[in-house]
Amino acid sequence: MVELKTEQSIEAMYTTGQVVGQALKAVRKAADVGVSLLELDEVAREVLSAAGATSPFLGYRPSFAPVPFPAVICASVNDAIVHGIPTGYRLRDGDLVSIDCGAELGGWAGDSAISFTVGTPRPADVRLIETAERALAAGIEAAVVGNRIGDIAHAVGSVCRSAGYGIPEGFGGHGIGRRMHEDPSVPNEGRPGRGMPLRAGLVLAIEPMLIASGKDDYHAAPDGWTLRTNDGSRAAHVEHTVAITETGPRILTAR
Repeated sequence: MVELKTEQSIEAMYTTGQVVGQALKAVRKAADVGVSLLELDEVAREVLSAAGATSPFLGYRPSFAPVPFPAVICASVNDAIVHGIPTGYRLRDGDLVSIDCGAELGGWAGDSAISFTVGTPRPADVRLIETAERALAAGIEAAVVGNRIGDIAHAVGSVCRSAGYGIPEGFGGHGIGRRMHEDPSVPNEGRPGRGMPLRAGLVLAIEPMLIASGKDDYHAAPDGWTLRTNDGSRAAHVEHTVAITETGPRILTAR
């Protein structure tokens, strides 16, 4: 079921989204060579706690998961695409890191993700991340009244494919509101003019995921959560929670 949010609800979601943005900024600032993923998770926990927010990630257990998710961020490094569990792994020079974070505050959820490099960046990683950001911007630009879900999917997918990158099949964005995951699904590739019409009040998490090699294949790691590229190539993941309004898309997780 798709729920259209009121202006008041969108304002409340903006408040939640700002907490998510603050957590991601804090994690990005703390990420450096030698810092562990568990330490980054603790940084995000402190931001959520200070804001009086809780994590929709912590304890989340969808049908595919062997165990509840044990952290407040997903920390995916190098060939990990999404859903990486924070561990004691310490960041190394040149690592490509994707951090996904959510928050719940006042009964509303927010969800966002960033990708960045640590230490000396590889030019190929910089291009991958920049393309992911361009794909996200294109998807947001297409999130207007009168368009359809397929227009967002096509915008995201076109940027990714034209740059030669792969897109993991079956994973993409989603509706968001009282819960982190709501209808509708927002694919990262699709045909324009297809799918559900976009109406004011619809709030979506738009999240491109790119694989550097151009291949779409991936597998679940032994932890049952982390998705990794089959060929070991690097991946990037970016995301914003976006409200569709009569005056255009509004980013609720701006940082």
